[in-house]
Amino acid sequence: MIPAVLQFPDLSPTLFSIEIGSFTFALRWYALAYIAGILIAWRMAVAAVRAPRLWPGESPPMNDRQIEDMLTWIILGVILGGRLGFVLFYQPEYYLSHPAEILKVWQGGMAFHGGLIGVIVAAWLYTRRQGIPQLSAADLIAYTVPPGLLLGRLSNFVNAELWGRASDLPWAVVFPGPRAQECPGVKGLCARHPSQLYEAGLEGLLLGLLLIVLVWRRDALKAPGLVCGVFFTGYGAARFFVEFFRQPDPQFVSDGNPLGLAWQVGGYGLTQGQALSLPMIAVGLFLALRARRRARTA
Repeated sequence: MIPAVLQFPDLSPTLFSIEIGSFTFALRWYALAYIAGILIAWRMAVAAVRAPRLWPGESPPMNDRQIEDMLTWIILGVILGGRLGFVLFYQPEYYLSHPAEILKVWQGGMAFHGGLIGVIVAAWLYTRRQGIPQLSAADLIAYTVPPGLLLGRLSNFVNAELWGRASDLPWAVVFPGPRAQECPGVKGLCARHPSQLYEAGLEGLLLGLLLIVLVWRRDALKAPGLVCGVFFTGYGAARFFVEFFRQPDPQFVSDGNPLGLAWQVGGYGLTQGQALSLPMIAVGLFLALRARRRARTA
């Protein structure tokens, strides 16, 4: 038995449920996190475009109505991209054998990197049709994302999902469920890193505060691409780091691969999350450095 660990608190993934005959409506914390994240992002974006001093030439790239219209596109991009990303990046063989399961979003299975690709595609299509400066629009979107990440990771913790690797640290948590409580080489209950909280703190709180300072104190929106570049780099680095403590998806774990490495060369390897984060870091550094260089030249 591992001493000095924390038991998972008595939390329900459902905020409330209503039964009407044979029909049951349940509002889950995860769904509420999506809703709240979208509403917060919308208000943050509106506040930013209503402050002309933040933008190049004191000319915001969008108005309130365009933000609302683009939000509809982005919601579709998040849902479609997140689901297809999970299918392609994490369980392609299963879903190729069970294609009808792809549409069952309510059964879980969303990938952030897939959702990010969906948002990029949706925003690119909308801004191209509207003639909106795309780098400035990307900065605006990136600035508003961290609160949703914070709430999403907190709801992952409430749902007791996406937990971390086995640990004997004082803040390690014994999560409910037999798969979470049984670890190879560990006798008795298995305590794990609360990696959802690590991600909430790094991807949501810390990165969000950094972007707020850059936007409102450092005039970062006047260098198109800078805020987006910092977000890509910050999220990619945070996710890469947390993957050392996060339990990989079961399809990647085996007796010969206990760390769940998806990519291995010469005895070294990366988890799937780390492999998907490296391009984000590279693109983010490119965007941020190019934005700084152009700003200095201007």
